[in-house]
Amino acid sequence: MRKIPLIKPYITAEIKQRVSDVLDSGYLTEGPVTKELEKKIAAYLECKYAIAVTSATTGLEIALRALGIGPGDEVIVPDYTYPATASVVPIVGAKAIIVDVNREDMLINYQQIEANITDKTKAIIPVSLFGAPLDYEELDRLKKKYGVAIIEDAACSIGAVYQNKKVGNHADITVFSLHPRKFITTGEGGIVATNNSELANWMDSYKHFGMATGEAAREGIKFEIIGTNYKLTNIQAAIGLGQMNHIDDLLQRRIELANNYKRLIGSTTGILLPQILKKQPDTQHSFQSYVVYIEDRDRIMHSMREVGIEVQIGSYSLHMHNAFNNNDESIELVGSMSNSRWCYDHALALPLYHDLTFEDQEYIINSLQALI
Repeated sequence: MRKIPLIKPYITAEIKQRVSDVLDSGYLTEGPVTKELEKKIAAYLECKYAIAVTSATTGLEIALRALGIGPGDEVIVPDYTYPATASVVPIVGAKAIIVDVNREDMLINYQQIEANITDKTKAIIPVSLFGAPLDYEELDRLKKKYGVAIIEDAACSIGAVYQNKKVGNHADITVFSLHPRKFITTGEGGIVATNNSELANWMDSYKHFGMATGEAAREGIKFEIIGTNYKLTNIQAAIGLGQMNHIDDLLQRRIELANNYKRLIGSTTGILLPQILKKQPDTQHSFQSYVVYIEDRDRIMHSMREVGIEVQIGSYSLHMHNAFNNNDESIELVGSMSNSRWCYDHALALPLYHDLTFEDQEYIINSLQALI
């Protein structure tokens, strides 16, 4: 039976050699290869600082800690997202205020954000879901009006662009994932990006057990704050570094495949395309996933898997899970979450990876159309 996976990491002989070189060096923990990856990503994003961490989840955590967010504070997050977006808030002792999203694009509803800002609100964590840029002008307005920080959960969005500026430069802190579902991966890992030197130095110190960084480190090892170990190993960094050398080609291929999906779907009755691109011509989706809306999603998803096509739900509707609806004081659900639930019920992620062929895509869409 024909097998088409949901995702296939881009692993070449060059990347395998990079990993082998690290193993041969004996220097396996975080070191020069990780530093090279950080510099490579910062240069690509055109931001000042990129800090490698163990995951996007720990990246979000240190972002909150760097901003001094903790007990007594509130942070607004969307309901339609991976649990990590919200769960990091109680982890630092703050309260997560979970609001609905838009049905059209699956992104956080800005009116819901503004309606739920209080004197306790210290930050907003919007999610540029699946690689779709956010409305950063609206987020900037909210930031200036209410004095809140913006931490972008850009787990899916490396390579995305808004008004000719790459995602990674619009928020106070932006966090990317390097999980294997992403087209730049280190197995597990994340990148925290910022243009704020004070925040960058604090986060870099915190992930190194609170060790002094920069000029202070020249005087020898000193521990300035209470920190932990969120370092990314040289082994992992070697994989990501090899992929970063081809990021433009990898991104362009994803855009080509996404455009071909759109062409193949056409005006098929029963398949609805989310509003995934903004109106500005200088804005680009990075297509970490290609997601469509369909009726009877679960039946079709299982049927496609039976013919060898690995498809998946879009994301999770947090209010449907015990971790977020158990009346815990660290979580507050606002409203009915009807849009989030609709997105959860209807969203289907299609296979998307560098080696996917147009012929594969025809098979996928023909199978989907037949089931609908």
